[in-house]
Amino acid sequence: MSLELNGEAVLSRRRVNRNTMMFSLPKVETPNSTVICKEDNLSVIVNGLDLHAGFPPEKPRNITCETTKSSEIIDCSWKKGWETYFPTYYNITVYRENGTKIHLDRIKAAEKTTLPRWMLDTNTKYLVLITAYNYFGVSESDPFTLCVRDTESAVISLNAGNMLPLCFQAVKEGRALSESLIQVDNLKPLTEYEFQMRTCRSAEELTHTKSTSTKCSKWSSSVRRTSPGKAPSQQLDVWRTLHSPRTHGMRMVTVLWKPPHPEDYSGEVQQYKIFWATVLKREVNCSAAAVQWTGQVSAEVQTLSVAAVTSYGNSPPAHVTLTQSDILGPVLGELTPAPSGRGLLVSWSWLVDNRRSTLEAELLYYVLEWTSVPAAELQWQKLSKDLQSTSISGLTAGVRYRITLHAVTSRGVGAPSTRLAYSREKTPFSGPSLSVLSHDNRQIQLQWDELSVDQQRGHITKHTIYIQRMDSTKTVLNVTAPASDPRQMWLDCPTGALVLWMTASTSAGEGPPGKPISSQPAVYAVDVVIVVIFIVAVLIAITANLMCWSCIREKVKQKCISWGPEWFVDNMPNLGHSNAIRLLKHDESESLFSSSYSETPLSPITVVSQEGGDDMYPTIHTEVTQIEPERPRVETLADSRQEPCGYKPQTAAFSHQDKEMNNKEDKQSDNPAYGEEGSCCLHHHTLRRNRSNSISCSAIVHGSINCDDLSDFV
Repeated sequence: MSLELNGEAVLSRRRVNRNTMMFSLPKVETPNSTVICKEDNLSVIVNGLDLHAGFPPEKPRNITCETTKSSEIIDCSWKKGWETYFPTYYNITVYRENGTKIHLDRIKAAEKTTLPRWMLDTNTKYLVLITAYNYFGVSESDPFTLCVRDTESAVISLNAGNMLPLCFQAVKEGRALSESLIQVDNLKPLTEYEFQMRTCRSAEELTHTKSTSTKCSKWSSSVRRTSPGKAPSQQLDVWRTLHSPRTHGMRMVTVLWKPPHPEDYSGEVQQYKIFWATVLKREVNCSAAAVQWTGQVSAEVQTLSVAAVTSYGNSPPAHVTLTQSDILGPVLGELTPAPSGRGLLVSWSWLVDNRRSTLEAELLYYVLEWTSVPAAELQWQKLSKDLQSTSISGLTAGVRYRITLHAVTSRGVGAPSTRLAYSREKTPFSGPSLSVLSHDNRQIQLQWDELSVDQQRGHITKHTIYIQRMDSTKTVLNVTAPASDPRQMWLDCPTGALVLWMTASTSAGEGPPGKPISSQPAVYAVDVVIVVIFIVAVLIAITANLMCWSCIREKVKQKCISWGPEWFVDNMPNLGHSNAIRLLKHDESESLFSSSYSETPLSPITVVSQEGGDDMYPTIHTEVTQIEPERPRVETLADSRQEPCGYKPQTAAFSHQDKEMNNKEDKQSDNPAYGEEGSCCLHHHTLRRNRSNSISCSAIVHGSINCDDLSDFV
């Protein structure tokens, strides 16, 4: 299925089931429309509707009722507002002042009606209500006050030549501006009036005889006009606040004003003008929504002026002084909260000395300021000089306000009087924060911070400190602390560790507790430290003694070795014990200080068998105490050369036999036969002299032997 609105297809649709389709018409822009439902395949019309669209009626405005003195009806009219595009009806209801309904009429789509004059008393006030309604809604006008006497048209008589004005009760007295122009005063601003005129002559003037009768012309045709708007007639209420001290001949000023009263002017406020005069006139324009202006003015300026500009004229300029006087003003009394809890009753009085000082100047008026603490928007009120009390409304409970009273005199603004007050106090939002300054075994010194103003929510009357043992759930002690300074206190307390917290109280009651803290005596803490240090010292001493006992140290070492890998305990060679390095260093040191003479060469050393040599040459034996006495032996020179000596003295040419001996010794050097590494001990020296007067030596050593040293020894 498809739907057409005024011949155009509607695209927004949703299938509900096989027989039902839902279409949405988001916007209908014509008062009368037609919708047709069709079946797509057959183009058959399934159904159709006529749509009538419109608006609910607007509130009837500008109700006026008028009549003439001789008329039997009263004509009433109003503005119905926008077009509804739908049948709209109006009910006109008339009530007495006591609420009794005396008339009800219903008309359709009209902006005027008539009321029978016979049912209304001339000097009685009635209320007229006009109710508009249609299918879409109902709107009711504001009550309109109707008085028959006020509805009679204003009739003006023209005073031209010998014409005399004829005045009725509803005729407004006029002031002749010229022969054909009369000014009518005291009309309501922006009110529509109907004017008629006629001329009258007295019978005396017409017949030149004494007569009290008059002859008048017929009334002229009616002319309807609206009276002009009214400019503000009263000065604005103006005040100022001074900021920082004067700098470079200028000072910062904030000017505040109250908008004009709505009944004092017609139309709308367009802007405000602030002006002052020095050498030249200065002027500042502010928007219609502004209620204050802040700027710099010359220090020479003593007065600022403010005026409201409306569509029908300006208000008279209001002046505010910038001069500060040394006159002592009145003193604020007790500020009493209003029963509602949203206001304060403010009173003040003059001290004798202060009142005497004001006799020198004329008291003009008072200004009462109030603002919440912390500082917020300043509010103020201008008061008559005859008052000694007033009230402030619209305050918030639990908020501190600063109230200040100024006395404005002809010499300037006197010294202010200030007080702090609450419209209604509440319990504090939280408790103060505690801290411990000192804690002995039986006494504790506490300090607390003052609550911020927004958390106090009233005048703090006292503080309460609660003390509880850390190992208990019962409160041991609660002490009342003063609300004033100093915020420190010594207390007697139970022994041991404690938990403490604090509360604050106002006239409304005690607030919730603050954050709890824990504390313990300083002596107890020192004892614990001493015990810990003593235990650590004992453990260190025991460990040191165990390390010094060799047997225990050896067992510990063996145990560690058994647990660790094998490579961890292998003895690595120490290069510092190398004989070769040590001898090389020794040779270098000697080469620096040796003489230019070369070393005396040694004769070739030959090995003589023990059997043949014992009888031929005497033998000299030299023995030295052994490191390993269980292994003494006598070796030949060949055996002693198994360890590289590291020192090779200069020798002459060797014989073939010597070379073979050397080769043999080199082979034997591959099989060392020594004991523990690092031991070096000369066991035995055998020295022989052969036939060629050469020296043969043999030694049993652990380490190395220098044959040169042996020659020195011989």
